[in-house]
Amino acid sequence: MEVFLSDTSLRQAAQGGAPAFVEAVAQAIEQAAGGGLTAHVLEVLSPQQTTLLAYRALRGELMEGGWVQLIHNGWGPFFFRNPFAKAMRLWGVDGLASMVGKAHKLYSRLHEPIEADCTDEEFMALYEQFPQFDALDDEFVEREEEFTRSVGLWVDAHLDQFVKIV
Repeated sequence: MEVFLSDTSLRQAAQGGAPAFVEAVAQAIEQAAGGGLTAHVLEVLSPQQTTLLAYRALRGELMEGGWVQLIHNGWGPFFFRNPFAKAMRLWGVDGLASMVGKAHKLYSRLHEPIEADCTDEEFMALYEQFPQFDALDDEFVEREEEFTRSVGLWVDAHLDQFVKIV
């Protein structure tokens, strides 16, 4: 899918650092596709564009509520049954690829009770029931800037695979 982004918008975003740059490109892709990571959107986006939107979704979930939230909100199959970790490795974000691999091992054993419907109170109790994810949550928060910077560098170096600058 062709996605257009103005040179001015891109330059302004780049001045805000990697998070703003990544967000500007991801927003342009999402708007052109007509929404977030739905089945329809996955059909019209390139693998590179899909991976960027996936990183954005992963970052949002992990910064807000960690791996338990990501899994409970239904993202487990998307991240653990697709080549997201491989894509991160190809993009040079090896630390995140490794972390996704570690989370995948936990997900494989623990996902069913985490994915179950529950009340808000029961959801909050999941964090106590599954402390196995705590170290990965902490590591992501500590390394998020590094990961986002690496993603931003990849996107910048391969910008024509994501957007057309107008």
